[in-house]
Amino acid sequence: MAASGKLAALRLPPLPTIGEIIKLYNLRAEKQLSQNFLLDMRLTDKIVRQAGSLKDAHVCEVGPGPGGMTRSILNAGAADVLVVEKDSRFIPSLKLLAEAAPGRVRIVHGDILTYRMDRGFKPDIAKKWEDEPPNLHVIGNLPFNVSTPLIIKWLESISTRSGPFAFGRTRLTLTFQKEVAERLTASTGSRQRSRLSVMAQTYCTVKNCFTIPGKAFVPKPEVDVGVVHFTPLAQPQIQQPFSLVEKLVKNAFQFRRKHCFRGLAMLFPEAERPELTQELLRRACVEPTLRPTELTIPHFRALADAYGQLCARQQGLASYEFREEQRLKRLHRKRDDAGAATTVGPPHKESRPAPRDEAEE
Repeated sequence: MAASGKLAALRLPPLPTIGEIIKLYNLRAEKQLSQNFLLDMRLTDKIVRQAGSLKDAHVCEVGPGPGGMTRSILNAGAADVLVVEKDSRFIPSLKLLAEAAPGRVRIVHGDILTYRMDRGFKPDIAKKWEDEPPNLHVIGNLPFNVSTPLIIKWLESISTRSGPFAFGRTRLTLTFQKEVAERLTASTGSRQRSRLSVMAQTYCTVKNCFTIPGKAFVPKPEVDVGVVHFTPLAQPQIQQPFSLVEKLVKNAFQFRRKHCFRGLAMLFPEAERPELTQELLRRACVEPTLRPTELTIPHFRALADAYGQLCARQQGLASYEFREEQRLKRLHRKRDDAGAATTVGPPHKESRPAPRDEAEE
């Protein structure tokens, strides 16, 4: 009874609805920012429940907009809610919410892609990495245009235990386009298996919680939305630097319909490509005719370890990019063609046009 009484005391006083807030402040979702409002509090409550218990929790909410999800987080019992909002139009409505929950809402007007979240909370909430996750959560209805770069950035932060993960294995509850949510959680051999699947599952336990129909948002997006929950693993499934893992996985999936050796071969300079590709696959005990979608996490672990060994042996291999090699070859070819045209042409006597038969000769 005491616990339920405390939670009731933390509930917000009567406030204008989110729809009324949008009208009051004349707010519109900006298409170029991929903004979509979720007005149904039953759905925002359901999203927040996927994070687990928020009683006395610290929460960073990404892109709160007019504050619908923020209300659900506060009503769930969070003691400290840090909202990071890039769009200045939403700051007044968030300040109204902060006044309704004194001492529980802090507002940062900034970009989550550059915000130092490790400075947003006190160090005493941190837990050791191997222990249970801290009572800190990241929750957000992400704009579609930042969701993929943001989750890749946070996966890298997990590998370095920085940013939100300076406090331990901070859990994430985030929205994505349904297709992206399916990729993040796709199993080996499925159609949706991708670079995102391997990267996310290397560093986290990933759960596709439920799907929200697009018609629930204002304005209605052309796609449905998936809610995904991430819990960082105590130990990543691949013990290699993040940049090496990302480069390997990205190359493997660039020809997703071809045999895996096609993409993996692009890890190596053209002059040594056949030999080094064969050595990579031999060291990793991976069949070259497997499709990228058929490669398991243990396959990628063995490939990453083998690639790391080759990089340690051969100076400059880790920084090699096949696209840069192609660019330089095209540049040299243009210079050679231009030089040949200058050398082969007849000596220039005067600027008058040549007679027709002379020009054809």
